[in-house]
Amino acid sequence: FQVFGKLKIHPCYGYSFMDYFLKYFLIMCNLLFTVLGLLILALGVWGLISKESFAQEKISSIGTDPMLVVLSVGFLLTALCLSGCVGALRENRCLLKLFSATVLVLIAVQVIVAIVAHTLQDQIEGNLRSGMLVAMARYQDDLDLRFITDEIQSNLQCCGVDNYRDWEINIYYNCSAPGVLACGVPATCCVDPLENGTVWNSQCGVGAQLLDEFTAQSVIFLGGCLGEIFRWIEHHEGLIGIIVTVVFGVQILILFITIRLLERINRHKV
Repeated sequence: FQVFGKLKIHPCYGYSFMDYFLKYFLIMCNLLFTVLGLLILALGVWGLISKESFAQEKISSIGTDPMLVVLSVGFLLTALCLSGCVGALRENRCLLKLFSATVLVLIAVQVIVAIVAHTLQDQIEGNLRSGMLVAMARYQDDLDLRFITDEIQSNLQCCGVDNYRDWEINIYYNCSAPGVLACGVPATCCVDPLENGTVWNSQCGVGAQLLDEFTAQSVIFLGGCLGEIFRWIEHHEGLIGIIVTVVFGVQILILFITIRLLERINRHKV
């Protein structure tokens, strides 16, 4: 046997330069994704801690916290990529088989999701509209939904689902509400939410629902966010296509390298 680092090479089934390259390329890819998984995991933990989700009065509803999804994704990604990294480094067949099988399942799931999403476009749009309306109705009661809604409205320069009057669905912005927010919209709907360009004016959308569209257009964004989301997707479909292709291609490449490494290990063990 010849020794290359920690790798033992059988004289009849020696590793070529390409085999070495593919092996360490697989290790590096898994290391990078492991770091990414750890970052996502840390983000999930930070989100739960910053919102005091572990407090006694909130612990009962932690199962519905969106940050728990982030935490789970980070943990699964870290565990998967760490198994692939260790499996390739130690040439452990069990870990590599587990890793390759999981990657194959993930690829199959992504293909199925893509086909279903393409087939059920209208239903997805309807579900997205319903979800956005729920987020608007719970705007003051759920910090996560509030954050997501604000980010969408401010970045896409829109207001409501179909138009700014959709905020009538919220009990605080409803025109029958007793508070100062009645007939208003959130500040993220405002064209210029900064007073004098420096101070955030949280009251800039007060009474906006009472304005006609001609008057309101100088104060708030009139268009709904649902249409803006689909327009954003259409405008960036080229970039989205490239990203999806690259991500899918990397998974196929990693699966191919893992299978080739397994074949070499099996020949070496014979």
